[in-house]
Amino acid sequence: MYFGKRRNNQQSDRVPPNQNVTTTFPVLHSGTIPYYEDISKWNLQIYGLVENPKLYTLEDIKSLFPKVELTNDIHCVTGWSKLDTSWQGVRTADLIKDVKIKEQAKYVIIHAEEGWTTNVAIEDFLKETSLLAYAYNGEPLTPEHGYPLRAVLPHLYFWKSAKWVRGLQFTEKNHPGFWERNGYHMKGDPWLEQRFSFD
Repeated sequence: MYFGKRRNNQQSDRVPPNQNVTTTFPVLHSGTIPYYEDISKWNLQIYGLVENPKLYTLEDIKSLFPKVELTNDIHCVTGWSKLDTSWQGVRTADLIKDVKIKEQAKYVIIHAEEGWTTNVAIEDFLKETSLLAYAYNGEPLTPEHGYPLRAVLPHLYFWKSAKWVRGLQFTEKNHPGFWERNGYHMKGDPWLEQRFSFD
C-alpha cells in the first residue's frame, strides 16, 4: 500500500492496465466548484437532434424516472481505480426515452458548469451501466463530487463522467470537449489505455 493505493502488479479482470487501486476517492477537476443557493432554479436541458427537447428540474429527475442503484468500478486517467462504488440516480436510457432521438444523432455532448464539456458516442451514453447520479453511497453528492447531478460512465476513463451536468446535446458529429481539446483521447477506453489523442 502507498498513498492509499494498492499497486496493480498483476492483470486483473477488474483493473485495467497500469492502474492502481485506491481506497480513497480523489477529487480532480478544472475550474471552481459550483455551489447553489436555490437548487429549485437548477435545471437539466436535453436538446439537439431530438424530437422532443426537455428541461428538467432536479425534483423532476428524482420523481419522474425510476431510481436505480448501480455498483461499479471506476478508473481515472491519472492512474487510480476505485472498486465497488455505489451510485444512485437515473439510467441515461430511462432519462431520454421521451425525447425521441433522431436517427442521425451519433454522439452526446455532455455540458457542465462553466462551459465544460465532454463527448461520448451514443452507444456509450446509453450503455446499461451508464447513469446520471444524484447520490453516492446513499448520500447526496457532495459539491466536490458533482452535486447535484453527475454522469457516471464506468466503462470509460472517469473524466468522461462529467460533474455538475447541465445539458445533454445530441449531435451527428463528434465534437471534442474540454479535455479532448487539450490532448485527451476522444473515446477514453481504460482497457485499451486510450489516455491521449496520440494513443
